[in-house]
Amino acid sequence: MANMSSYKNSPDFSHNSMECTGVLLCNLGSPDAPTTDAVRRYLAQFLWDPRVIEMSRPIWWLILHGVILRIRPKRSAHAYQTVWTEEGSPLINISKLQAAALQQLLETRMAGPIKVELAMRYGNPSIPDALERLRQANAQRILILPMYPQYSGTTTASIFDAVFDELKTWRRVPELRLINHFHDDERYIDALVSSIREQFELNGQPQRLIFSFHGIPKRYLLNGDPYFCQCHKVARLTVAKLGLSDDQWQVSFQSRVGREEWLKPYTDHVLEQLPKDGVKNIAIVCPAFSADCLETLEEIAVENRDRFIKAGGESYHYIPALNDRPDYMEAMAELAMRHMQGWPELESDWNVSHVNREAELRQQRAKALGAKG
Repeated sequence: MANMSSYKNSPDFSHNSMECTGVLLCNLGSPDAPTTDAVRRYLAQFLWDPRVIEMSRPIWWLILHGVILRIRPKRSAHAYQTVWTEEGSPLINISKLQAAALQQLLETRMAGPIKVELAMRYGNPSIPDALERLRQANAQRILILPMYPQYSGTTTASIFDAVFDELKTWRRVPELRLINHFHDDERYIDALVSSIREQFELNGQPQRLIFSFHGIPKRYLLNGDPYFCQCHKVARLTVAKLGLSDDQWQVSFQSRVGREEWLKPYTDHVLEQLPKDGVKNIAIVCPAFSADCLETLEEIAVENRDRFIKAGGESYHYIPALNDRPDYMEAMAELAMRHMQGWPELESDWNVSHVNREAELRQQRAKALGAKG
């Protein structure tokens, strides 16, 4: 239980303040810079999350600080340097574009004020800082939108944990709604299908389309995590609209670490085997990622391309993440509005003059009862 003195108060609150609806757009995060020190700070936060690594805390602390954070940051920093741009982290920059696009789309569709804030689960901009900006904007209703199409305890639930931890410190907690997943949302699938068709038109249809999803330990699936099933549903819905036969596509899982068994088949193993099976022309898409990042731009577009070509492959095309594509952002705006149904800013009869008049009357009544503002 939080100490009473730790609650975030609003001593300057005015009863005539206009409320708004807030949307917290969340993604995984990125180091502040492609340096060893920055990556070490980022990995220390990321890998200490019990949602990510389910292991005895004392044992894991020794492994993390005694081994991993002494070795991995330098190697990861080099990888980040290969994808870093003049604007900084690709994931952060693309996420900013997504937030701006969502803000603009919602403003055109909602009658009342809406404020979209961007937050990263690890690193910056942080979830506490973004929520504080929404608090300062007097957002009394907040929608949490993790940019993970498929739910996993390692990703979506971890964002919810961070949001709840922050709200424990607020004196006035806003109304809260959470988007758990959108893997089978029709407009999301349509945007994914369109992005794949565009690449087929540009580069020709490959012998096989590979859906490479980020992996998680297999025991998480066995303990009830629905991620594996939702990944397969994304692929199934997508190929149905593309009209692909069973031998023209397959699902695999990337980015595993450690010796524990993860979801299979592993993407790197698949890419090494395909040329031996006569499949030398492929395209690969990563629907678990809403924005291009290290795992897509370096691991898939470069490292695994080299692995496939070395194994005898001839043609390899990475299909970019949906990023801030207009059709994808339209899908996210529609998704957000469905989850905000019933909130006043969405109602067609919301009127700024009426709201201001009600605020004035509310302030008058409050002052009559002894309020300062």
